[in-house]
Amino acid sequence: MDLRFYEYIKKLIVYNWDLRYRINQIFQENLMQVTPAPEIATIAVGFQALSDSLRIKILELLRSQELCVCELCEQLDISQSKLSFHLKTLREAGLVRSRQQGRWIYYSLNLPQIVAIEQYLAEYRRFTSVLPARPCSDTPKYTK
Repeated sequence: MDLRFYEYIKKLIVYNWDLRYRINQIFQENLMQVTPAPEIATIAVGFQALSDSLRIKILELLRSQELCVCELCEQLDISQSKLSFHLKTLREAGLVRSRQQGRWIYYSLNLPQIVAIEQYLAEYRRFTSVLPARPCSDTPKYTK
């Protein structure tokens, strides 16, 4: 095969990668104008709250109904002080809501925040195309 043919193919691959990259970039820029992204800090706090298995169990219990602290303690078989710490973390992340009725505090899911985290993750699935690695040149661009 001719060396020019290989050079042509190499340029074609680089050009196609650049073109796909730019199309994806334009698409992402336009998408961000249409749907505002939630603040990264809010999403990060949500992920941090979801990183504990006990907090996941709490959310699982709250999926079906609102529960008071005493019911959560009983179902999870943990002390109230331990539960209070985890509920505080979930509340600060905006994943649960609390309301007081008499001397009891009831907790429920805060669906808007859960939907915000779900939508954040869905953006990766729907709108992020996996591009092939860009070919590196043999000569380094950056030297110290």
